[in-house]
Amino acid sequence: MVGAVLWFGARNSSEDAYVLHSLQVRDQLIRALSLVQSGETGQRGYLLTGRDFYLAPYNNAIAQLPPMLDRLSALVADNPQQGQKVIRRRELVNQKFDELKSTLDAFNAGRKDEALAIVNSDDGFRLMMEIRRTVTSMQEDEDKLLAARQESAARTGALVQIGAGASFLLICIIGFLIARYTRESVARISSARDQLLVTNQELVEQIARRELVESQLRQSQKMEAIGQLTGGIAHDFNNMLGVIMGAHDLISRRIKKGDFGIQRFLDAAISAAERAATLTQRLLAFARQQPLEPQPIDANKMIVNMSDLLKSTLGENIQIETVPAAGLWTVNADAQQLESAILNIAINARDAMPEGGKLTIETANSYLDEAYCRQNPEIAPGEFVLVAVTDTGTGIPADVIARVFDPFFTTKPTGKGTGLGLSQVYGFVKQSKGHIKIYSEPNAGTTVKIYLPRIVGDANEIRTSAVKPMQTGDRSETILVVEDDPLMCKLTCDALAELGYTILQAASAAEALAILDQQSNIKLLFTDVVMPDVNGKKLAEEALRRRPDLKVLYTTGYTANAVVHGGVLDAGVQFITKPFTLDQLAAKVRTVLDE
Repeated sequence: MVGAVLWFGARNSSEDAYVLHSLQVRDQLIRALSLVQSGETGQRGYLLTGRDFYLAPYNNAIAQLPPMLDRLSALVADNPQQGQKVIRRRELVNQKFDELKSTLDAFNAGRKDEALAIVNSDDGFRLMMEIRRTVTSMQEDEDKLLAARQESAARTGALVQIGAGASFLLICIIGFLIARYTRESVARISSARDQLLVTNQELVEQIARRELVESQLRQSQKMEAIGQLTGGIAHDFNNMLGVIMGAHDLISRRIKKGDFGIQRFLDAAISAAERAATLTQRLLAFARQQPLEPQPIDANKMIVNMSDLLKSTLGENIQIETVPAAGLWTVNADAQQLESAILNIAINARDAMPEGGKLTIETANSYLDEAYCRQNPEIAPGEFVLVAVTDTGTGIPADVIARVFDPFFTTKPTGKGTGLGLSQVYGFVKQSKGHIKIYSEPNAGTTVKIYLPRIVGDANEIRTSAVKPMQTGDRSETILVVEDDPLMCKLTCDALAELGYTILQAASAAEALAILDQQSNIKLLFTDVVMPDVNGKKLAEEALRRRPDLKVLYTTGYTANAVVHGGVLDAGVQFITKPFTLDQLAAKVRTVLDE
């Protein structure tokens, strides 16, 4: 009803416009007739008196009549009958003014009798009467249209009033019905609300009980995981410490007897120590605490460079195929850790193919969209470089896939695996802000997909450096060693002295700064990061403030956030991880001093 009222209102406005249109047509007809009459009057006055100012109405009519007739034609353009009458009127007006002009031309030429004869012929009178009849006819037609439009406007106005009244009545009825329905609805809602409060209270109690049970379950799972992790660490470290301690005892006994055939015991102790260091690094990788040095890498070139290593590791009965993607994006990752991750996965694949098989390493550009990330909420949408390793082995059951990343979890026989390989891969990928996914079917094979974040730019050239002889120093090069652990400090100082350097040592930051103030020839500050009171980072900052030319090398067994943030070494930081071998120490110290 409201829509109808609005429509009637719009129609009423349109009809009012039509009424105004009819009035404009009548106005134009009257004004045009008046101009014709004024022109004729001016012509008669001039013929009688010969005075020029009588021609002013005539000249004004000639100037104004054409645009006025054009305006009239535009007004009646929607009425063909009126349009024809306007055309006829324009013809009569032109004839009338031709007659007036001919008398004026004859009069001005001195032929006054000829001019009067034209007037006395009564042609002008007949034309004027015809023009009046045309105007009268058009006015009658417009009067009829005006009457019809006024009548229609009146009907529309009445309909608008009726519609408005009906709308108001309908609104009142609907309002009454709504009010009645609302009262009933409010009563039902109030009852439902009371019931909902009771149900909600029961639900809250159920949720609280469930959360308590889930909390106890999570705590139990955490304790189980910690127990598994602790047991695995204790087992492996007891084995390694047993080898080291046993080798140490045997070496001591042999030396006391004057027997120096102890090389095999030294080799066993060194091997056990290296295994312990590797275990520690894998645990740090799983805990996402290892220091990473990400750089732009071309994964295709890196995999090609690994081909010899993979062939020698996997054996001849494993066929290796690489499928590099064209136009592969540059990946931002630690090259050494990425190689280690691929190698770990390849070794697991080899063990799943005891009779031989095929290993495929594939790269691709990949975009993880929001739909995928909703199913895997630990990763955010974005552009990634995919490295997929696929084998044709025995596959992994679904219940095992859920636990493959757990530390010390392994399905291999005793002595065939530590259960830390995939844990290390998982920690590296997550620390690199990437994503890892395993797809497998029993007896069909397994695919491990690693997604690492893309970086815009060119990849760095990764070259395998040739083995260099141990790099020693010179007694003129003085190194200040800052280490709060006395045994570690003594061993480090002895190692650096063995390499040919002059060594000064300090057990704290305050002692180190005092030595720096006294000794001006110190070239390198070799400091532990984790120390009581003042850590190694703050010590280095103060030392560099005093000695801007001083070189700094950090070391620690645990990457605290002093020099590592987000698992990534700070820019320009030189770092060596404990424990380190003499070769590693020699190479790193030489690199820092020579840079």
